[in-house]
Amino acid sequence: MRKWWGAVRRKVPPAVPGIVLGAVGALVAGVLCGLAVDPSALAGTWGYTFGTSLLLAVGLYGSTYGIDLAALRADLGGVVAAVTLGVVLKAALIAGVMVLAFGRPAHLVLGIAVAQIDPLSVAALDRRGRMSERARSLLMAWAAFDDPMTVLLTLYAAGYAYAAAGHRGAPAIAGGGAGGWLTGLAMNAALLAGVVLLWWAWRRAAPALVSVPPFRRAGEVAAGLLVVLMLVLAAVGTLMLAVAVAGLVVRRRVFAKTLGRAVATAFLAASLVLGLFLAQGVALWPGLLLGATAFGAQALVALCVMPLFVRGLERRDRIVLGLGQQNGITAVLIALALEHDFPGTVAIVGPAVVTVNLLHATGQSLLARGAGPPGTRGEPRADQERHSSCDGPSDTDPRAAAPDPLGEAPGQESSGRAAA
Repeated sequence: MRKWWGAVRRKVPPAVPGIVLGAVGALVAGVLCGLAVDPSALAGTWGYTFGTSLLLAVGLYGSTYGIDLAALRADLGGVVAAVTLGVVLKAALIAGVMVLAFGRPAHLVLGIAVAQIDPLSVAALDRRGRMSERARSLLMAWAAFDDPMTVLLTLYAAGYAYAAAGHRGAPAIAGGGAGGWLTGLAMNAALLAGVVLLWWAWRRAAPALVSVPPFRRAGEVAAGLLVVLMLVLAAVGTLMLAVAVAGLVVRRRVFAKTLGRAVATAFLAASLVLGLFLAQGVALWPGLLLGATAFGAQALVALCVMPLFVRGLERRDRIVLGLGQQNGITAVLIALALEHDFPGTVAIVGPAVVTVNLLHATGQSLLARGAGPPGTRGEPRADQERHSSCDGPSDTDPRAAAPDPLGEAPGQESSGRAAA
């Protein structure tokens, strides 16, 4: 298996992450399984709803955990504009085009579902080095923060779309009316408060535990169990806002490797389940229009709106941000979660995700033709390597010389303590 995988990697450009190849394999496996077994009966079960919500919670926690808080503070105004005004404008543009084209209220939710930028896919763009460090930090923060925003918009807009489509009651993915919305906010706040309180108490006790190895290991296990418990409770109650905010506070360096594997596993699992449903049919024309509209909405917001809030970006950086729309784990998981209330969602979102990523790859290829040699505009040399905030410090990172006894990720401990 290793020899086969190595041969595949040698034939694929280095810019393509291995997780993308794995997702393609999982998608194909899902389609093959879906041709033999009809998965539609799964959509109405509690296990299906819980499973998709758990995958979504893992993806959300991983996206906000991976934010570099120092970079976030440097361009906070631009990030806030991107994940609030930018996301709302993109969702409105996409939903408007889809509703006008097909006249179905359900397409309002579809537009919101693909308005976000997938942080896993952005990792591939980051390695290409086609933008300045400032623009790269802005895009990474945008990708990480707009996931929670679009998830929330989808969860609560689903109630309106469900009623407008002529259904009675409330959809399984969202609460009913204003009362359900307020109840959801209260439950999110309660979960977040409980997690932060326990995390604060653990941090207060941690300095006394680090000097005793058995107690230190037990403390690390307890911290990990707190995160697992939070994700499970969030999946049971669809409390994604609490998970998103907790990712900015509940952080430890020892989580990074396990969390990276968990997010990758969630992505592969979502791709597998997506393949199961795609095997039952694909709505090609709506999917193509949805993907093209999402890509165009990103370009419009990045080129026309973001310069009002982020000053001094080079023209090339603005173009790269305009080409930055990528969809993946969040759009897939939202589609899977919506399938029960809005049948056919996966059949539309599936080809939309493919369309967006093909347009993104095409745009990047065209942009690369005009790029200078390696070493210009932030392009890394062959002997250089970038590390994400989830990777931990490299051996040459001066911050690694003074390890934190609490095991906090570099550059994150002060913010985590302040927030706690």
